[in-house]
Amino acid sequence: MSGVAALAQAEWLNRPETQAIFAALDGSKRRTRAVGGVVRDTILGRPRDNPDIDLATELLPDEVIARATAAGIAWYPTGIEHGTVTLRLGETLAEVTTLRTDVETDGRHAVVAFGTSWPEDAARRDFTLNALYCAADGTLYDPLGGLEDALAGRVRFIGDAAQRIAEDGLRVYRFFRFSASHGEEVFDSTGLSACAAAVTKLGHLSAERVGAEMLRMLGLPKVALTLGEMAAIGLFRLDAGTVLTLARYEALGGQSATARLAILVRKISAEALQGQWRLSNDAIKTAARMLDSADLLAQSRVGEAAYRFGEAAVDGLAIAAAESDWGRSRVAETARELGSMVVPKFPISGHDLAGLGIKPGPALGQYLSELEQAWIDSGFTLHKVDLLGRVKL
Repeated sequence: MSGVAALAQAEWLNRPETQAIFAALDGSKRRTRAVGGVVRDTILGRPRDNPDIDLATELLPDEVIARATAAGIAWYPTGIEHGTVTLRLGETLAEVTTLRTDVETDGRHAVVAFGTSWPEDAARRDFTLNALYCAADGTLYDPLGGLEDALAGRVRFIGDAAQRIAEDGLRVYRFFRFSASHGEEVFDSTGLSACAAAVTKLGHLSAERVGAEMLRMLGLPKVALTLGEMAAIGLFRLDAGTVLTLARYEALGGQSATARLAILVRKISAEALQGQWRLSNDAIKTAARMLDSADLLAQSRVGEAAYRFGEAAVDGLAIAAAESDWGRSRVAETARELGSMVVPKFPISGHDLAGLGIKPGPALGQYLSELEQAWIDSGFTLHKVDLLGRVKL
């Protein structure tokens, strides 16, 4: 079910825990309302992986804490200097933020004043489709025309786009992410121009914040055109060939953030991306495994890819196909071969070689590596006796 009527029927809203939180915070008087993504995506009929709820309230943080305590609701001062208190009741997590107006901003941090004006609170948010509020009974409050934009797939800055970006430079990245997730990769011209003008003024943004936005973007169903547009305005360097590879990857049904990261790593060094986006070592290692498996699959070494990289070879297949523009028949054939591959355990161990008189050390490791490659090249058919017979002492 989608549309405004879906709000009143939404599971998250009718959950007893949600209603108990609303009741504690004068939800029946509409002094506290749900806001943002959970409201927007309910109206659009989009399932959400994140069950958390954002609430806006007229109540000051101290009163939120006092009321939560009185109602037996756990609370955590997760951002109390900006008016945010997180409440937990059962499995329901609600981030409650007092209505605010910006007093001073520097593109990273804002000095805010608390208030009771819902239009002023809406006016300080980023995009109209994120300034949608929902009362405890499911009534929609839409002060800025965000409903029409959300339904039309328009990602439009609230008020002056340049001013919104000056308040928080990360909104440039959020503009592109929402344009990909909710705008079908169509970019509002005013917003795009403002983002282009701000590119040289984003050096203050932390790599962690930028990286978090980029990883969320890379996990979306369609993002190739968006990344190309970001590169076109100079937000980061990306050649047209890589954009084409990303588009082919998407055409194959690929949606893995790490696989897309691997495609980027092919052209942009892992070190550079880690510096720009502060990526985890695990993400970089997984991307590298996908690329190595893709290289083997491109050489039709399917068995070796399956043996060495396991599940990473599945993403490696999509990467190899996208990079080399495989036809669908080759993709299907390789996928069948990969899916039916049963790889046995390598029958030789260091203990076996030690039994032949080879001392632990580099020479033993070299023997193991050479025998393992011979076993793989044989299609895993060489037996232990055959392999040990190849050892020349």
